[in-house]
Amino acid sequence: MNSVEALGLTKAYRMGAATVMALDGVTLSIEEGDFVAVVGRSGSGKSTFLHLVGGLDRPSGGEIRVKGEPLSKKSSSGLAAYRRKSVGFIFQSFNLSTTMSAVANVELPLLLDEVGARERRERARAMLASVGLSAREDHRPTQMSGGEQQRVAIARALVNRPSLLLADEPTGNLDSRTEREVLDLLAKMNADMKQTILMVTHDRAMADHYARRVLEFGDGRLVSDQEKPR
Repeated sequence: MNSVEALGLTKAYRMGAATVMALDGVTLSIEEGDFVAVVGRSGSGKSTFLHLVGGLDRPSGGEIRVKGEPLSKKSSSGLAAYRRKSVGFIFQSFNLSTTMSAVANVELPLLLDEVGARERRERARAMLASVGLSAREDHRPTQMSGGEQQRVAIARALVNRPSLLLADEPTGNLDSRTEREVLDLLAKMNADMKQTILMVTHDRAMADHYARRVLEFGDGRLVSDQEKPR
């Protein structure tokens, strides 16, 4: 089953008197349970594509369907519910509350979804255990390494059991050893949980190593689509 379909997707921005096409007629599909990396130079359209799939922005033309449902038919509140329930986001900056413990940070999406306190705590602890941080659940982000903070961010992204995990340069602030640890964790979750992952990165070698499929964008278009045998 296709998890994501993009059909003739375009996104235009006004830059003074000029119009810049961030995306120009992108058509592709991503299967459920796949690990897909999107690569390309700065300005190629890869992050724009990720934001459109995540419902953070609306396209200028074309369509995105997630599990067959067009995002264009969703109201603003419908898109907010989609982001909250169906999508987990991981960014280069960890975006954790420095005044809250790791477990409280992971609980936040459940709090917004009005999940009861006991279930929130149980699910947050289980997710922290799955990323190897049971012993650090009461620590604040300032007491943790960069790799540990990104693991907390991954746990928070997955605690609502989203169908789609979107990662935008998730290891950009990490050293090479910690980068490998985080990417190994994402690969394990893809393999064990059949979690669909769409990851934007500038590192082609890393994309080739970890992702099953690599999409290369250039000047707003899909210029290459390489897939490893299953």
